[in-house]
This record gives sequence, structure tokens and C-alpha cells, in this order.
Amino acid sequence: MGRVTERRRVVRIRNGGAGVRPDTLVAEEPLEIRLNGNPLAITMRTPGDDFALAVGFLVSEGVLGAASDVQAVTYCEGATEDGSNTYNVVNVQLAAGVPVPDITLERNVYTTSSCGLCGKASLDAVRTATRFPGIADDPVRVPAEVLSAMPDRLREAQKVFDRTGGLHAAGLFTAQGELLDLREDVGRHNAVDKIVGRAYQSGRLPLAGAVLLVSGRASFELVQKAVMAGIPVLAAVSAPSSLAVDLALESGMTLVGFLRGPDMNIYAGEERITV
Repeated sequence: MGRVTERRRVVRIRNGGAGVRPDTLVAEEPLEIRLNGNPLAITMRTPGDDFALAVGFLVSEGVLGAASDVQAVTYCEGATEDGSNTYNVVNVQLAAGVPVPDITLERNVYTTSSCGLCGKASLDAVRTATRFPGIADDPVRVPAEVLSAMPDRLREAQKVFDRTGGLHAAGLFTAQGELLDLREDVGRHNAVDKIVGRAYQSGRLPLAGAVLLVSGRASFELVQKAVMAGIPVLAAVSAPSSLAVDLALESGMTLVGFLRGPDMNIYAGEERITV
């Protein structure tokens, strides 16, 4: 199985002098996700939590809702011509009676570590596909001072980032600021899928009353994944996109951007942030 980090030779120049030394890099490998044995998507990810990544992706696609929807998640043996197991192919076998979506048209795709969905039509698709439509009615309230402390707590918990400097992070918090889970990945959307997938595996969906914090920007796809998991508050240390704000407003989510110390911009659902 692929490692989270790898060592590479690097020429380092400091103060006008050059030297050769090993450097620690974050690993990036492809993961093929199969559904009932049929190829669905390939994503570039940091190895680790692959089963959570696969089921979290399927939650965000509206395929999975209840933990009972999955019969088994396995690595595929014989994934190469010589029959070896690369640990880069995961199959999610649905339980009997769970509808299998048409995966031949819209979502049989190659995704990169910075990909996102686009298009106004996606707003309607998310609204109709989510299993947890009650975000607008979630009564959670988050004090601004609690929210402002979350980025530092997230950064302090990023163990692999400390060694590589090359990972995104997603953290799941309570409204009181307790860090419930943290996942790191070369792709920000993969980190969120791992968070959602782990919650799915433990039967904790929907994630009512929770706050999701991401280390980068808030793209449409990240808002989509939060909506599909029933998360009422999404915060990012950088900017949201216009489509992300549109989806947050339509779904009743609270969306915060540029969360840096005591400063933040609230783009949707400002009533949940108390000052």
C-alpha cells in the first residue's frame, strides 16, 4: 500500500550556498472507485482512509445515505495484469435492494486533486439528491470567538503537513470548538470525503450541529459535499466561489470565508454566528 509520505533527493539553496539532502514529500497516487464492480471515478489522493474516501464520495453523489446501504468495501485483487493488488482500486458493493445509479453518463470521470463541479444545473441536482434536507432548520449557533480559534486548532493537529507542507486539511468541529475529526489529503475535496466517509461508517450522518472547516478555499464542490452530509456550517480560511455562495443560500447553510483570527466574512446564514 502506498505511504502517506515519500523521500526524495533535493538540492537546497540557502544563503547563497547549495547542498544535497533528502526531503519529505506528500505521496500522491491514483485511486479508482468502483461501484458494484463497475468503474466510477478516479481521483488523485494521499493514500490512507481509502474506504472512507470511497463511501464519502458516494454520499456526496447521493448514492449512499444509511450505513446499511453498503454490503462491503474492499480493495480489488488482480487490479494489474500480473494479478497483484495495488491497493489503488476500491470496490463499494451496495446492499441488496439499494438502487444503482447510472454511472455511464454523468459521473464516469477522471478527477484531479483540485477539481470541482460547475454549472447552475448542479444547484437543482444537489437540492433534489440530498438525503438530509433539513440544514435550513438546524438551530446550531456558533460564537464568533469559538469559530475564530478553529483554524489554529486545525493547523496544530496537521501532523503530516508539519513534515511536508503540502497537504490540505478538513476538520469537523462541534459548535463549542471541540475537534471531532481531522483528515489530510493532497486534494481538499478528498479530505472532506474522508471526513464524511468516516462519519458514514460510524452511523453519524447527518452531521447536524457540526462545523466543517477547510484549509483552503470554499468551492462549489465542498459546499455540495457538506450539504449532502447534512452539515449546517462550513468555514474556509480562503475565499468562496460565487456558485458556492449560491448553493449555501439555497440550502440554508452558513458559509464563512477568509476565517483568519478574529476576522471573517459571512456569505450565507449569518444568523448562526453570534457576536
